Amino acid sequence: MTLAPRIAIGASVLTLVAAIIGFVVVIILNAFVLDEYDAYGEVAIPGAGTVELPEGEVTISFHTLITGRPSGGGLPVPDLQLSITPPEGAPDPRLAESFGSTTTVNNDARVQVWQAQVYEAGTYGIVADGEVGGYIQPRLAFGKDGSMYWLLWVFGGLFGIGLLELTASLMWAGRAGKKTRPLTPQELSTLDTPTWAPSPTVSYPPSDQGVRLEQLKTLAALRDSGALTNDEFEAEKRRILEWGHSGS
Repeated sequence: MTLAPRIAIGASVLTLVAAIIGFVVVIILNAFVLDEYDAYGEVAIPGAGTVELPEGEVTISFHTLITGRPSGGGLPVPDLQLSITPPEGAPDPRLAESFGSTTTVNNDARVQVWQAQVYEAGTYGIVADGEVGGYIQPRLAFGKDGSMYWLLWVFGGLFGIGLLELTASLMWAGRAGKKTRPLTPQELSTLDTPTWAPSPTVSYPPSDQGVRLEQLKTLAALRDSGALTNDEFEAEKRRILEWGHSGS
């Protein structure tokens, strides 16, 4: 294998490794660093309290402790009721259901339930209630989602590019290997040995008649060339024919 295909294979492998590492890092950062699900505070269920909310989008998550992994891989959300009272003179926030995926860290589990659009920053009164019997320390968490899920698509695309590069590099290396492969002793021997050979000529002993015909042809050629006269040709011809008759 030549050097260029090896470099291409190494580069494609590095691309795949970088894509996998980046994908895992983004998942970890989104789940544990960028997703500030309780950045503005929490209110117990059932319970009441106040939270300082900024203008803009606010995530509201159901947060509880668990003793094992959630059944089916997701945290079951109970029937919840939420009331948000804005500060005096501020418009009511717009509340919309927005269920997200469950995030579990050790015995701590949370899942997004609502998303609120806050039109004016201030202190908001919160009243939370619901059928939370059996849950440990259930509460509503108010925060923001700074996750960069678009990076998952970036590293996923990078992984696909790496696969294509690796496939092309392996094909390139295969072709280069065939071109530079030394010939085996068996292959060299076939080059030295011709693939065909002329068939041997089968010789048969000439008959007496054949010998006489050849002698007559020779005499005719000598006569035609002027080396023999007609009389000499006729004399030699009779001698050859008489010798043939006497030999038979």
